[in-house]
Amino acid sequence: MAATGQPTIEVPFYDLSALHRQIRPELDAAYRDVLDEGQLILGAHLARFEQAFARYCEVPACVGVANGLDALQLILEAFGIGHGDEVLVPGCTFIATWLAVTRVGGTPVPVDVHPQSCNMDPAKVRDAVTPRTRAIIAVHLYGQPADMTALRTLADEYGLRLIEDAAQAHGARWAGRRVGGLGHAAAFSFYPGKNLGALGDGGAVTTNDPALAESIRRLRNYGAQVKYQHESVGANSRLDELQAAFLHVKLPYLDGWNARRAHIAERYRQALATTPLMLPWVAPDADPVWHLYVVRHPERDRLRAALTDAGIETSVHYPRNPGDQAAYAHLPIDRARLPVAQTLPNELLSLPISPVMTDDQVATVIGALQAVLY
Repeated sequence: MAATGQPTIEVPFYDLSALHRQIRPELDAAYRDVLDEGQLILGAHLARFEQAFARYCEVPACVGVANGLDALQLILEAFGIGHGDEVLVPGCTFIATWLAVTRVGGTPVPVDVHPQSCNMDPAKVRDAVTPRTRAIIAVHLYGQPADMTALRTLADEYGLRLIEDAAQAHGARWAGRRVGGLGHAAAFSFYPGKNLGALGDGGAVTTNDPALAESIRRLRNYGAQVKYQHESVGANSRLDELQAAFLHVKLPYLDGWNARRAHIAERYRQALATTPLMLPWVAPDADPVWHLYVVRHPERDRLRAALTDAGIETSVHYPRNPGDQAAYAHLPIDRARLPVAQTLPNELLSLPISPVMTDDQVATVIGALQAVLY
């Protein structure tokens, strides 16, 4: 027990400092390179990272932007989605997915999620489509790819844009293909805690459409391709040189870090399979990257308190759905059509999982859970 009366943290939720210590010399060198070169915005480091991340995602184009929310918003703007338009979004997700729609003047329309994957349920999409629907945003929640085969079929049937919110899914695959190239465009976040995280905010758009990429490049830079020649009403949303340099250092490590996450997820699965916990489900076509390892239990709060007492940090992703936030109190949401999404916030619990978790720490989490659940 710590001197404050709080339990000593034995297993942190995610120790970013430990991760960065592993590659500190390379990060220091990247910082010095940017400082010495003096080009801090839209320079060679950004171009190099954009090319590398596009190759990684198996797409022809990547555009670095300021953050994941901007990435989603700029995609919507580039597609001309705005006032009067509806965009289908998961009923359970981080609020940024909804905010991007609202910020362009559109209306987010929630679709219930699959009870096993927690991603948008394709079986519920058809009933949500109206003549005003323009797009579907498929969130790869927790690093689990959404069912892009079914969603792409529905998008094509109704003539809708299919946008990936891949903020939690760097490196994940669906049916053998990387996320980031499965829809018309994808938005990534490089928030520090992501599987591929910057040392500050950052984001990117990936796409198979070079023309769309050029539109995003204009929109992120005040609507200009040439300085002082503004072709459209754009924004200031550029991934800076320093963050691009750091991300370029980290990118070669991503698959190894994801493999470590997968190893921990498998240890959890094997050890906790016979407990009352509902464990994450992986679809047959999915190859997740385990950004989060989220379990379900009807007495989540009691379970979380017991883990806290054992010195284990956990989190809840997410304690309240976007449609239940004050920001969206004005929307006429039919919650009866969202039975799964309405249940999840009271049951979800995110266990520690990260590339720097030790085997002993994993065993500590498993032991504490077994002690509480049996």
